[in-house]
Parts: sequence; structure tokens; C-alpha cells
Amino acid sequence: MIVPVPQVRDVDLTITAPPSKSYTHRALIAGALGRGRTVVINPLDAEDTHLTLAALRALGVQAVQETGRITLEGCEGILPTGRETTIDLNNSGTSIRLLTSLALLCRHPVILTGSQRMQERPIGPLAAALPTIGGRVEFLTRDGYPPLRVSGHLTGGQVTIDGSISSQFISSILIAAPYAESKIEVRIPAPPASASYLDITLDVMSMFGARVKRTGYERFAVSPKHPYQGRTYAIEGDYSSASYFFTLAAICGGRVTVKNLAPASVQGDRRFLDALQAMGCTVTRGKESVSVENTGELRGIEFDMATSPDTVQTLCMVAAVAGSPTTITGISHLKFKESDRINGTADRLRELGSDVTVGNDSMTIRPARLHGGTIDPANDHRTAMSFAVLGCGIGGITIQNAECVDKSFPGFWEQLAGVIR
Repeated sequence: MIVPVPQVRDVDLTITAPPSKSYTHRALIAGALGRGRTVVINPLDAEDTHLTLAALRALGVQAVQETGRITLEGCEGILPTGRETTIDLNNSGTSIRLLTSLALLCRHPVILTGSQRMQERPIGPLAAALPTIGGRVEFLTRDGYPPLRVSGHLTGGQVTIDGSISSQFISSILIAAPYAESKIEVRIPAPPASASYLDITLDVMSMFGARVKRTGYERFAVSPKHPYQGRTYAIEGDYSSASYFFTLAAICGGRVTVKNLAPASVQGDRRFLDALQAMGCTVTRGKESVSVENTGELRGIEFDMATSPDTVQTLCMVAAVAGSPTTITGISHLKFKESDRINGTADRLRELGSDVTVGNDSMTIRPARLHGGTIDPANDHRTAMSFAVLGCGIGGITIQNAECVDKSFPGFWEQLAGVIR
């Protein structure tokens, strides 16, 4: 699908944020492992969450999906696989990482694989940690990368894990840990990437009855005496998806209100609003909504996005039309996403006339005269949505392979159509 994006001025839009992808993945897993029935209300209905649900079913979990809900019959921490199972997680990094530790709760080995891009995304730090707590890992093609065969049994104990590439390696062990034979203590020797996603993991674990003692982002101790209990759980709105529409107001001028957002959410991408405010936008937070308004020129900022990885590209689009330079830091791990989001974003911005410099952990974008062009997002949903929003600001941008947004936000183009038609 090819989508041309014309220039838009002075938007006036109210939308409802889609459900959080991160919360949906984790709630499905906790519900699948728990005791009794779990009903997940308002789950994200997108490609990535479909992959997690299909994988849980392949591992023996009974689940029924209906409009606006998914009902799971918990397996009480023993995934009832009848044989060695191969699971293809396509391009869902969250799915393959979170499910890798879950394989230690299966009766038979599990092979986890994915797309060609997935086979280029490292999983070595997680695989290196699992033998410490009872796992066995075999790489089937290339050391440190999927596909991999995981077997063994989650015994427990102390484990040290490198989370500098992804905090999902840590989340993977944590979310399975309530079903270890003994207490699991996770130690993290250096600050993890995207640490705020650990807060999401712990939030879901707590809501399903697990107990975790923590020392910052350095140590987590998970009790094996408090397994998950089935419950009804509603998924909150997604700040990452909302960021594209907040950016519309920033770039095009006008006002955008996004409903279904928890004001006290632990989602790290909520900090994107702080960046917009620092650049000159007015941000108004309501009880369950947030409004962004811009009536003047945007100014550049220096901003650390280490805990807000999924809105880095969106912030780059705002920076590209600001009146002074912007430097974004804390982004080195973005090269391991669905695409290399650091160099890929910089290259595409340069093709549109932007002045961009990339460092090891930073990107600086300076004022320049931009022009239209054709964007191939390389099957990266966030690249497609980010550049579509920039297109609304400068006009003349065409997004190829636009359907890739279905990975996280299937209704994106319909929502955007309210602005660009």
C-alpha cells in the first residue's frame, strides 16, 4: 500500500489512543501462566500481539479472542506442550524475547525463530543468562541470534544479565520468575536500555499477584510463593501511538486531544510530552486525556530519550522543523530495533533536505529547508508513522509499504485520514 501525505495546517483533532502494545503482551503472558481464568479487556488487536497469543496457544494455552476481549485459561505455570514446538514470531522482538524464558516452563524444548530481520537482532545476553537458572540454549544458525532451541527447567537462583541492548531480556526472566523452584534474584551490572519498560513488566506482575523486591534498576528478587492469579484486566492507552498525533499539533500547528491515556502511567514514552513542552508546545493533562497545542515556532532542545525509545523517531520529526538545533541522546540501542532506527532515520531525513549528524549515542538535527520525497520504511512501523506525520508538516511525502503499521497501530491511516483528506 502506498499513501501520499499532503501538507496540513492548523489541525483540530480529537482521537482515542489505541491500547498499549507493551501492556497487552505482558497481560496475555501473565494470564496464560496464572491460576484460573483471565479476561483481558481492550487488548491491542495488532500483528505483534497476535503473534504472542498464537505462540501461547501453540504452547498449550486455551484462549478465546472476541471483540474487545481475550479470555485465557491459566496453566498454573506449566505450559502443556506435547512435543518439541517451533514458534515463528516473525518480526516481533517483544514476543520472541519474553517467550524465550517461558520456554523453561514447557515440558518439551521450544524452538524460537522469526523473520530475516529478527535473525539479525541479538538475543545473546538473554541466552547467556538462562543456564544460570536452569536453562539450556542452542543456537541453530548463528551464535547469539535466532533461531534458538531452549530447553531445561526454571530452577531459580541468582542471575546476572546485560540489559544494555534491551530491557526485554530482563523482563523475560522476571515475568517467568514466579514459577521457578526457588527465588530468582536478577542482578543488572549496568543501566539497562529502555528501563521504563521494566516498570511496565513489574506493574503487570504486581496486578496479577506476583511479589517483587527491587533496588532501583540494579536488583530484582522474585518470590516463587506468589504465582499469578487469574483476573479481569483492562489495558491502558498507548503513549507511543499517541505521540504521532501530538506531533501533528507540534508540526502543523493547532490542537490535538488524545483520550484514553492514564495520567500517572509508568510508560516511559509519556516523557515525549515533556520534550514537546520544552520545544514550545502547550500541554494540558486531563483526567483521562492529554491535549497538545502549538501556535508558534518550535525551538530546538537537548533531550535524553533513554527511557522513551519508541518516540525517538517522532521527536526527530519535530526537531527537523524546529528553528534551532536539537540533540537527542540515549539512543544507541535503537540500531537493534525492527530496523536501524538511528542511521535509517538520519538517512531518510537527509534525503528530504535535513542537516543531521549521528554520534554513537546521539543525533543532532539542525534547521534546514525540507522538501518532499518517497519514504520506504523498510518494514518498520514506527518509521512509516513518523515520516507520515512529518509529511503533514512539509507536504509531498509518499509512504511505501504503508501497511507495515499494522504491527502496532492497525487504525493509524484511518485516524490520520481525518486530517489529510
